Amino acid sequence: MSSVTTKLSNTAAIASSEVQALVADMRKALGSMKSLAVEYERDGKSDKVQKLEEMVLEMVASYEDCTALTQAIKAVPEVYQPSDQSTDFKTLIEAEVNKIKEASSASGQNHPLFRQFRESVWNVHHAGQPMPGEEQEDIVMTSTQMSILNVTCPLTGKPVIELVDPVRCVDCRHIYEKGPVMHYIRSKKPPQCPIAGCPRVLQIGKVICDPLLRIEIDELRSSEPAVPNGTNIEDFTDLLDEDDE
Repeated sequence: MSSVTTKLSNTAAIASSEVQALVADMRKALGSMKSLAVEYERDGKSDKVQKLEEMVLEMVASYEDCTALTQAIKAVPEVYQPSDQSTDFKTLIEAEVNKIKEASSASGQNHPLFRQFRESVWNVHHAGQPMPGEEQEDIVMTSTQMSILNVTCPLTGKPVIELVDPVRCVDCRHIYEKGPVMHYIRSKKPPQCPIAGCPRVLQIGKVICDPLLRIEIDELRSSEPAVPNGTNIEDFTDLLDEDDE
């Protein structure tokens, strides 16, 4: 790898990390809005649920834009072609963003995060019943369509929701307990991902706790059957009340 490519990779890693932090904050906000909508639905405040749904749809669109930008920035070192001419990185990134969006089947009301929002509200009074216009298998797909690829650590056998120090491989996206996987990487030659059938070789610098990991684990944990509660809900009521004035 040339020095230029190395510098570009390092810069891309820093830039994508900054955008990913924003993505993580948006994911937290979406989770809070979903919890608040469930409370409103339980209290019969359908007008506020509707307003929250509109806000969520807008935020999901922004979330997708930021997610695509993160992926595009990471892809720049791979698509960059050295040339005597100066490189227009803005155009290069925009082209990658467009390719990512065109390849994505999740957008608008079909996006998993928006469908999870609607499903959570629907389940307040219709748990176990298909939402209007959807079959039962559609609901199952929506509930499980998450970024958690493995629900147990392949090295410890513990559920990921019980991991003390979870980390995820940047390449294959599988999740492990940090201590055991670091020992595995140092002692196994080559340290191929311990998930059956995964061909990726693990590297210490590429097995990390990315900004979204704990959020996604929390979402998985909250999807387990539990008594709903209104604690730790970010306050979006001011925004809703402003619309009522």
